[in-house]
Amino acid sequence: MNHKDTIIALATASGVGAIAVIRISGPEAISLVAANFQSIKSNKSLLDQKSHTLHLGHIIDGVRAIDQVLVSVFKNPNSYTGEDTIEISCHGSSYIQQEIIQLFLKQGCRMADAGEFTLRAFLNGKLDLSQAEAVADLISSDSEASHQVAMQQMRGGFSNEIQLLREQLLNFASLIELELDFAEEDVEFADRSEFKTLIERIQLVLKRLIDSFAVGNVIKNGIPVAIVGEPNVGKSTLLNALLNEERAIVSDIAGTTRDAIEDEMIIDGVTYRFIDTAGIRETTDLVENIGIQKTFEKITQAQVVIYLFDAEKYKIKSDILKLELEVIKNKYPQKQLIIIANKADKISDKERANIQAEIPEIITISAKEKAGIETMTNELTKLVKIGALNNNDTIVTNSRHYDALLKALNEINKVDEGTQLGISSDLLAIDIREALYYFGLITGEVTNDELLGNIFANFCIGK
Repeated sequence: MNHKDTIIALATASGVGAIAVIRISGPEAISLVAANFQSIKSNKSLLDQKSHTLHLGHIIDGVRAIDQVLVSVFKNPNSYTGEDTIEISCHGSSYIQQEIIQLFLKQGCRMADAGEFTLRAFLNGKLDLSQAEAVADLISSDSEASHQVAMQQMRGGFSNEIQLLREQLLNFASLIELELDFAEEDVEFADRSEFKTLIERIQLVLKRLIDSFAVGNVIKNGIPVAIVGEPNVGKSTLLNALLNEERAIVSDIAGTTRDAIEDEMIIDGVTYRFIDTAGIRETTDLVENIGIQKTFEKITQAQVVIYLFDAEKYKIKSDILKLELEVIKNKYPQKQLIIIANKADKISDKERANIQAEIPEIITISAKEKAGIETMTNELTKLVKIGALNNNDTIVTNSRHYDALLKALNEINKVDEGTQLGISSDLLAIDIREALYYFGLITGEVTNDELLGNIFANFCIGK
């Protein structure tokens, strides 16, 4: 692909709106627009205007005025892409958008590929690769937490940490490579004790970043929460209460929910994906049985399990309930479990106290009356550990970065082991080069067309 030509794309969402923004970037961007722009107040040429200026006028095709627009001029290298860039703010008519784009396509522009403006920003040194990927995360962020993580990465927090480690390791690698030139003289330019300290520091940082992916992944993709329990305990009513809408069918007939129903909700800046499942019971109904099998699948996929039971029936079903809770705890020991007694509006304070005494961690609610819902959501936020986000620590959300970090740590561990065994500098240098390679994959010092294609293919057109 030629990344030196002039490209054009709609930068705002397609469809009708108040305004639309069309972005043009490349060596001919300003001259092409200048030839088709007529200023409102004077005959000034865009070619003579300073960078970062706005100009009101008309886009014209010959003698025909297509639209009155506001043109933003950004001259290289002080633009998003590092190239001459024009942004045309026009009226949001789909017809006007297409007329302007078609005009410049006929004059020599090419339609931009997905993410090509950001790709050019990377190729021109305006962003490193992890920052470029953060642009896509920022666009798709739909909660305060995912927005905060993307902003931190886009500002270079993660890149700076990796870059510093890479530079320190590269300095020692250079000294070790130098030793190879004096192999016959048996000299050491790299202080092995300092090198060991550096390796230990790199191991600690890599392990912290790798561990942060568990938090980063749920922040980026949402936290799956399975609502489980027997039929008719109020699972669908709870889902409706959480979402404040009639999302799931509520009925006194047991087995109404036969398939998992999912919807999302943002609580304290974090997205939760609630899954209302089929009630767990013995049944001869084939369709309901399939739904119950899906319930156990959803428990496996969930990070948090909300186990719901009918507070009215606790006295006659307490032994069965305790047995079921033990089964879930033993079968899914890694799952966070919240135990909820629903229909608390139908029992006395004494009955509620008795249940609380037998199961201290229980939360009593009335999903129908929407009582106790806030207590339950507060418990959710306690279980989901996002302290690293609140402390402004670096959090890894990208699976490509996570994979590269794992491989870098593996190579660093080899270097550490080799240092302890006193292996020769040439063998040590091989493992160091491999670790440097994986660091470079994250920030973009190491790239290939396939890698860049995979990354930027996921971007939207115009970004």
